[in-house]
Amino acid sequence: MGDNESTIPSVFIIESLDFEDEKKNLFEGHIISNILALSNIESQYYYVRSKKEFKAVLGLFYDSNYRYLHISCHGGINHNSIFTTLDEIPFKELGTILSTHLYRKRLFLSACSVVNSKFAEAVIPQSDCFSIIGPKNDIEFRDAAIMWSSFYHLMFKNDNNKMVRNNIINNLQKVVNTFDQPLNYFSNSAKKGIAHKLISPI
Repeated sequence: MGDNESTIPSVFIIESLDFEDEKKNLFEGHIISNILALSNIESQYYYVRSKKEFKAVLGLFYDSNYRYLHISCHGGINHNSIFTTLDEIPFKELGTILSTHLYRKRLFLSACSVVNSKFAEAVIPQSDCFSIIGPKNDIEFRDAAIMWSSFYHLMFKNDNNKMVRNNIINNLQKVVNTFDQPLNYFSNSAKKGIAHKLISPI
């Protein structure tokens, strides 16, 4: 499955941390954005603290016509919600929020144990996005920042116009092997509805 080529092959990053991580300056999404700039990869970065701001910035993502949305945030303890600094957003509500923004686009999540079947079922049918990719388990900030930067660098170095499934899986396998972090890959499948591939270290 290849990208929707009517959109712009660039990365739009939305980040939200808790106050403790803000104090420690653990702005993973901002680091990714800076590394993308060093690689001459176009991106936009926004930091939000509330659900209201999150919704507003999603509107900017829609207006940008960017193809790739990267969300960096914390996941809920029960693995059925994400958090901005101030608000919890359950998957069901998040699916509704994202439903008009991800048509034929790709979503990347940098959040601990969030990208699971419940998340995919809440987002993919409503939005008709191509795919959702993110860590299966908890992941440390230092690993996540470098892992995602490496993935985007490999993808755009291979083809800066589009991402296709085989290249995505090959490059995900490389970063999974390097950082020993399994990733879940959920995709929109005409035959299965939602297809799942677990990419584990080999």
